[in-house]
Amino acid sequence: MPPLSARWLLSTKSIWRLPAMRCHRREFSTSFTAFATSASKVLQGIRLRDYQEECIQSVLSSLKHGHKRLGISLATGAGKTVIFTQLIDRIKPSSDEADQTLILAHRRELVEQAARHCSAAYPNKRIEIEMGNIHASGAADITIASIQSINSGDRISKYNPSRFKLVLVDEAHHIVAPGYLRTLEHFGLDQKKTDSPTLIGVSATFSRTDGLRLGAAIDEIVYHKDYVDMIGDKWLSDVIFTTVESTADISKVGSGSNGDFQTRELSSAVNTEQVNEITVRSWLAKASDRKSTLVFCVDLAHVADLTQTFRRHGIDARFVTGDTPNIERSQILYAFKRQEFPVLVNCGVFTEGTDIPNIDCIILARPTRSRNLLIQMIGRGMRLHPGKTNCHIIDMVSSLAIGIVTTPTLFGLDPSELVQGASVDDMRRLKEEIDIERSKPESKLRRNITFVEYESVFDLIADTSGEKHIRSISQNAWVQVTPNRWILSGPHGTYIRLEKEEASGNDEAKYVAWEIRALPAGVSKSPYATPRKLLKASTLIDAVHGSDKYASDKYPHLLISRFQSWRRGPPTDGQLKFLNKLRGEKDKLEAKDITKGKAADMITKLRHGARGRFATLEADRKRLERQQTLAQEREKAMQQRERVSVGPLSA
Repeated sequence: MPPLSARWLLSTKSIWRLPAMRCHRREFSTSFTAFATSASKVLQGIRLRDYQEECIQSVLSSLKHGHKRLGISLATGAGKTVIFTQLIDRIKPSSDEADQTLILAHRRELVEQAARHCSAAYPNKRIEIEMGNIHASGAADITIASIQSINSGDRISKYNPSRFKLVLVDEAHHIVAPGYLRTLEHFGLDQKKTDSPTLIGVSATFSRTDGLRLGAAIDEIVYHKDYVDMIGDKWLSDVIFTTVESTADISKVGSGSNGDFQTRELSSAVNTEQVNEITVRSWLAKASDRKSTLVFCVDLAHVADLTQTFRRHGIDARFVTGDTPNIERSQILYAFKRQEFPVLVNCGVFTEGTDIPNIDCIILARPTRSRNLLIQMIGRGMRLHPGKTNCHIIDMVSSLAIGIVTTPTLFGLDPSELVQGASVDDMRRLKEEIDIERSKPESKLRRNITFVEYESVFDLIADTSGEKHIRSISQNAWVQVTPNRWILSGPHGTYIRLEKEEASGNDEAKYVAWEIRALPAGVSKSPYATPRKLLKASTLIDAVHGSDKYASDKYPHLLISRFQSWRRGPPTDGQLKFLNKLRGEKDKLEAKDITKGKAADMITKLRHGARGRFATLEADRKRLERQQTLAQEREKAMQQRERVSVGPLSA
């Protein structure tokens, strides 16, 4: 049977307003009665899975010990709707008049799903919906309400709290949102009370990333079943993972109020022609034989552009967004469930409350910092379905910013770990192998930001790594004083300065060489003449060769060549005295510690701004360390908030 749509609900409006219409069950439409009767026979004959019964017993045990506000954490596809419909009969009224149940949800699909299950499980109970222009009486045995509708106007006033034994909340990680808290306050559930109804919240991601504490509404988690365990127990479909480097650069994308990436900036980074092309080609290479692929995008523009890219490759891709009319959405979903087209693209629509068990491939085209969101997205493909062997998760991994989560991170792996067709067991084995490797003393695996560190100015001027490139081009004693500036010392303080100019507009960067001549004392206030441009070249090689030609004509070869024997001799007393000014009393240089040429190069660096460069590098190092520390603290706090375990919750 097709999923309930707005049109279907409106056509059966009288069913959900029995008291107002003075209808009796025999007035139901034949088709709905037949559906409810046949479905109830199926549901009543269901044998609960072991963990479902275990979960129900955990709830009942907690209630016996006086607890009132409980949470159940179950993976997507675990049958949480089956569990809470079973709880309706298992939880006994606290008084003769308190026999009603209220089910709260925040999306139409969840309301419709709960209505179908309850109608099937309890054909003899009166069931009503409170949603949009469908108004319940407030007196039904079971009422399924949209949280937005029950808080609209004075609609909640018709519900007498003393007549309710149970309030069930689906997708309960939303339970501390203002609308839910107002509803809970009406039913006396804003705090623990002996005379209030029982509150049970169910969710696959029982945590929040925005800092709001679930303990304000839920006292304890009584049961938790992780999706990894359920895959291992064959209650969920097996999953294989492939990660693909998408080339998207998200390193400068800011964070939103919930700790995840800012949507507009993320879309600008991810929704490019190149990245979309890589995404589609990855699907064609790895999953083109899949019958039902669900794609998660960043925003509406990303949905439109990625859908169009699929279509350019001849793939029948369709999309659903929050703006898609309800009837059209139902038609698209119905066709997708019947496998009439292979790719369905969405943004933010199918992360919750979606029951499409035929999904056998998920493309994660939107990066996230939220473990919850990642689990919600891949959870769409974990339901069992006839003929479905597994679900292939294709994770488009962008440039790795601090705190990003990818499918490997769900198994404790580094987000940059690239895998291809890896099963859950493969991921576990890989994690074990990496843990063994990390435990070795010589292992240098790390996720931190890395940069060159200098403990002092002396360490900076002693570093010759910057000269390796230019000295592979030239035989002269060039010294690198900044990343884009080099010095070749001439006689009596005169020198050549070679530097890279920044590119402007469409022009390429150029290299410019200047000669700075030292003036005799007393000639000018400045010790140097105005710099004279020697040449301009498009490449470093050309600039070096041109400068070397000039130097060989004007400067003594003995002075500029780095292969002269004097450079290998001991330093002069003057050189040692100059350099030792930078060192502590217990760390003075001696003649045996350094050559004359090395000392000359180090003095050149000092005379051309090494002190200032060291101060800049030190400031940059401290700034990067602060940024990394703050990012790691935010990541750790987010992981703490997203961690779920059985036990009390802090308010």
